[in-house]
Amino acid sequence: MRQFFILFVTSLLNVFQPAWADDMADSKASDSVASVNTQHEGVRADLLFFAVSLVDTAYKFGGQLPQSGLDCSGFVRYVFQQAANIHLPRTAKDISQTGVSIAETQLRPGDLVFFNTMKQAFSHVGIYLGNNRFIHAASSKTGKVMISDMTDAYWAKHYEGSRRIATVLAATSN
Repeated sequence: MRQFFILFVTSLLNVFQPAWADDMADSKASDSVASVNTQHEGVRADLLFFAVSLVDTAYKFGGQLPQSGLDCSGFVRYVFQQAANIHLPRTAKDISQTGVSIAETQLRPGDLVFFNTMKQAFSHVGIYLGNNRFIHAASSKTGKVMISDMTDAYWAKHYEGSRRIATVLAATSN
């Protein structure tokens, strides 16, 4: 099952080749910029691979470590800290104040997606994978980290917004 998810993420990274790649192919002066952007693409790939490696990890409200279970914000914090050394606030609401707000049409793999699942704005957070899919520590009902489709009726109805964290933002800048 995990091999399937790793292949899925790999295919997403190939599909979402940055727009600047073709423009920079003929430019000798931009070699250093390409090097920096490639480094940030590596951060994005690390985030996605690490997140997918946690599929089926147990859900635990307030959980911050995979060994004892993760809640949604604990999952996102753990992935960003371990894969990119980026420290995020503890709650989904506080994480929603981090980074740059982006439109749903601008989503890129590695961006954060937020939902209103507890009759409170920004009460749930996940990591966008691409193709309308995101990974998250779902709830005590599902009991695990899983991949969901944002176009499913439940998630579409409860979508609140998206944020891009600065290091991940650099990977998509021109």
